[in-house]
Amino acid sequence: MTLEEKVAQLYGVWVGADASGDGVAPHQHELSQQIDNWNDLISRGLGQLTRPFGTAPVDPALGARALARTQAEVASANRHGIPAMVHEECLTGFMTWGATTYPTPLAWGASFDPELVERMAREIGTTMRRLGVHQGLAPVLDVVRDYRWGRVEETIGEDPYLVGVIGTSYVRGLESAGVVATLKHFVGYSGSRGGRNFGPVEVGSRELADIFLLPFEMAIRLGGARSVMHAYNDVDGVPVAASTELLTNVLREQWGFTGTVVSDYFGITFLRMLHHIADDDTGAAVAALRAGVDVELPTLHCYGDLLVKAVRDGRISEDLVDRAARRVLEQKCELGLLDTDWRPEPPALVELGHDGQTHVDESRGTIDLDPPAHRQTARELAEESVILLSNGGILPLTSVSRMAVVGPLADDGDAVLGCYTFERHVRSLHPEIPRGIEIPTVLAALRAEFPDVLLEYARGCAVDDEDRSGIADAVRLAEQADVCIAVVGDRSGLFGRGTSGEGCDATDLRLPGVQEDLIEELLQTGRPVVLVLLTGRPYALGRFADRLAAALQAFFPGEEGAPAIAGALSGRVNPSGRLPVSIPRLPGAQPSTYLTAPLGMRTDVSTVDPTPLWPFGHGLSYTTFSWDDVRVDDAPYREPIVRSVESCVEISLRVTNTGGRAGADVVQLYLHDPVGQVSRPYVRLIGFRR
Repeated sequence: MTLEEKVAQLYGVWVGADASGDGVAPHQHELSQQIDNWNDLISRGLGQLTRPFGTAPVDPALGARALARTQAEVASANRHGIPAMVHEECLTGFMTWGATTYPTPLAWGASFDPELVERMAREIGTTMRRLGVHQGLAPVLDVVRDYRWGRVEETIGEDPYLVGVIGTSYVRGLESAGVVATLKHFVGYSGSRGGRNFGPVEVGSRELADIFLLPFEMAIRLGGARSVMHAYNDVDGVPVAASTELLTNVLREQWGFTGTVVSDYFGITFLRMLHHIADDDTGAAVAALRAGVDVELPTLHCYGDLLVKAVRDGRISEDLVDRAARRVLEQKCELGLLDTDWRPEPPALVELGHDGQTHVDESRGTIDLDPPAHRQTARELAEESVILLSNGGILPLTSVSRMAVVGPLADDGDAVLGCYTFERHVRSLHPEIPRGIEIPTVLAALRAEFPDVLLEYARGCAVDDEDRSGIADAVRLAEQADVCIAVVGDRSGLFGRGTSGEGCDATDLRLPGVQEDLIEELLQTGRPVVLVLLTGRPYALGRFADRLAAALQAFFPGEEGAPAIAGALSGRVNPSGRLPVSIPRLPGAQPSTYLTAPLGMRTDVSTVDPTPLWPFGHGLSYTTFSWDDVRVDDAPYREPIVRSVESCVEISLRVTNTGGRAGADVVQLYLHDPVGQVSRPYVRLIGFRR
């Protein structure tokens, strides 16, 4: 291959990206560009095609036909006949119109169910491969350190072991379907100062290794992940995209990673534009390639002709281009893209009788991306992730004749969706497009769950404005009801278009807008108030927690989330979720994550008490459980001659349901080191079983 052909394998092209107005990537409106020299570009080959299904709404069959034509063009235009890899977002499902939308990762963590998460990921991967997609930009393995960060909803929780186990299960599921899993955001992204997106990260080597790196190492060593995406942030002043220490020494030399490292969108040009460590895009390309970034996404800025010229000018060795191109081509080989019988049509088109040009046999039906089996998985995961925070005995609701349902999220179908869903990510920019999937609201689900109950609804207030004019109507309904269900929380979105999500960081942990005022006035009625939280982060509830009749937490539970919530309120579903993050008592008492050294907890030398209202791992049930027959087999560890990092302690116990309802328990095992060589968290999760 010529130098130009090798470099062409190292970047993606984003066809159809909108360069005006709001976008789905940071600085998209500034950095997206029209591809005017398409034929010349693909004559050298092409590494990746960016989001052909998730950039704008497209019917799956039409999108697959367009992709087939594009792939045929790419393969026939270059002299080696090499097609492009195709990548898409897939955090809560294949992000395209009409595909199943599963619960957000924080809900995966709440389920403590790695087997179910693996099944979900396998379904996502199977759908993607049917449409001709090879790489999924998930899972997110960032560990929560500051709840104010907008992307908390994309994480699995605040414990690195939980994140690692659940994240590894997702990787196994996606990879088992033949889709390359991409671990992100490597590394430290969630540790930014002040919980600010892109913010600088100042952590010590111990915290970096123990908290941030562990989930990535688990997913690579135990899950077989084949790609890693670098984070936008710097760590101690060095941008990750330019860090040889992290991208080469740790990732490859210490862990043995052999896959590809891809840039987060525009991350290489950000070395010049935001980090100011390069004077131009050529300098950014040299720094990133030298550090170990193999592929520039989402589109060509730094790795094209600029990189070719840098090699010829002697600024960087061609050996580094060869290194990256070899990794890309090996991955394409693994995916079958270099096979002699490769064809451009995605499998779903073949199923529909696509003849390789334009015809689709309509008699064979359409491409269903939300089949009943996938909705069933979405419902099971939603049900397992609902967390009963408190219950004074009112739940389950069995003898209610009149119910008030209030709150800004009660009658909003999008309320159950996180920011990395098609509805929030893409369709919000195209409101004229109808929904591609059925998403019941909490209000509709409650009407279906309680058909014999007089149910009245008032919005009360919006999620995030200061208008209190509707609170009086909500209060009036509450005064007349046997119970009031208040559905409050976040509106997920991107870059300021929500209260949670990428670029939607919070200044403190009070509920947005006047929602706390709504709750306060509902409590003043003296009627029982059941709080239902639909959020992307934990909020401080100490102001009124002890006056609530009950509280239920759901972290954006997906398209089947509303029936899961209604079922938990009725008792049809016995809540079994456990908190993957702590619920703060006070809105500013940081740190709230449980993994802090002893002096970060309550002490006699500070007036600030950061003790959470409900801790990590908390969750109630409608039944009771007993544990007995606890056995500890630590014989291998007690023998000094065989003791090593491979030694293990086996612990078993018997869990018995001692109540009157079917239910599930989550056994959690924590490590406490009474006397350590360094100051450590008081306890740390080291095992669990649902």
